[in-house]
Amino acid sequence: MNVDVILGLQWGDEGKGKIVDVFTPHYDIIARFQGGPNAGHTIEFDGKKFVLHTIPSGILRKGTVNVIGNGVIIDPYILMKEVESLRSSGIHAEETLLISKRAHLILPTHRLLDATYESAKGMEKIGSTLKGIGPTYTDKMGRNGLRIGNIPEPDFQEKYSHLKAEHMRIVGFYGNDPAEVRIDGFTFDEYETKWFEAIEQLKQFRFIDSEEFLNKSLDEGKTILAEGAQGALLDIDFGSYPFVTSSNTISAGVCAGLGIPPHRIGTIYGIFKAYCTRVGSGPFPTELFDETGEALRQRGHEFGSTTGRPRRCGWLDLPALSYSVMLNGVDRLIMMKSDVMDEFEKICVCTHYSKGGRKLNAFPFDLSDPDLRPEYEELPGWKTPLQNIIEPEDLPFAFADYIDYIEKAVGVPVDMVSVGPDRNQTLER
Repeated sequence: MNVDVILGLQWGDEGKGKIVDVFTPHYDIIARFQGGPNAGHTIEFDGKKFVLHTIPSGILRKGTVNVIGNGVIIDPYILMKEVESLRSSGIHAEETLLISKRAHLILPTHRLLDATYESAKGMEKIGSTLKGIGPTYTDKMGRNGLRIGNIPEPDFQEKYSHLKAEHMRIVGFYGNDPAEVRIDGFTFDEYETKWFEAIEQLKQFRFIDSEEFLNKSLDEGKTILAEGAQGALLDIDFGSYPFVTSSNTISAGVCAGLGIPPHRIGTIYGIFKAYCTRVGSGPFPTELFDETGEALRQRGHEFGSTTGRPRRCGWLDLPALSYSVMLNGVDRLIMMKSDVMDEFEKICVCTHYSKGGRKLNAFPFDLSDPDLRPEYEELPGWKTPLQNIIEPEDLPFAFADYIDYIEKAVGVPVDMVSVGPDRNQTLER
């Protein structure tokens, strides 16, 4: 058996959580392979809405095993808030959620450092979610981090105190006063207390050698779906650096984030919106600053599920999409939020970039180049509500033409389209 992969092809927020939820009945195990609580995967069904930040999106399907892999970083307080929220809806995560011993912990001081670094950047800030992601991955790469597997050890408190002291020295160097920083509305001391309470609650979960578990499961014929967070254009190596996340968000990250060898990677599903969005700072060539951009934001409810920040909106960027398809080796495409553009008379698509009047044939190294220009082709809108359509053959011709246009441009079929937020509003073509 192989591990299939679902990941985002844009700047995140593509709708991965919904599709993982739709796919889950076909898999025995859902495994998250990177990122942390900066992710926000939204799933809606039966009039209920769930937002997951760390827990894999398969948790809403009874009987499916969910694994938080070694490539994920975990804030115990945020994770336990998710667990409690699920429990209030009758979902008991402790029954089916397994956590890698090798997953790193986000300490309260990591979040303090995140706020300190972002504040120091001033106008050059990257738009961090302030969840401690960057500082935690920095400690991981610097060989200073604490991991889930350290929690049961007798010297865990000692290791924590040592790392906390190191962090506090850095905060002091920047002249910040920890007492003045609020973390999720709490003072630092209050948050630290809640963090340690969550550490105790976390012990009810099974900590595993996830690489052993997943490879053994494959040998036993179990089906596994790897769930990515953020999007390919936020990848630390291949995204719009430095306005990126701190992990590898592309399909190659599955191997390192789960301990799966490359030859065991199966079908790769790439998810994209029918338009583009981005949260936070960083280049966004097709961004719209007019009423059309605002219409996309309002109709698409484009506000960050993690931060609540308004998302920047713009037209579909085919050069960027083609680049992501190439990087990830995408086999099948899934288009989300098609219904958001139901009322548009015309739809624009970026077909290529130009610089100094010269057409660029490749995705540029520096998207922030002020001389870079997106070039558009205008397509007719479908002017038909999509949300109540249940058969692919009933989709309007103009919408089908839009899909065909994208398929020809990127060379990969669009197998599935989402026409609404509910898990049932998903059409297979």
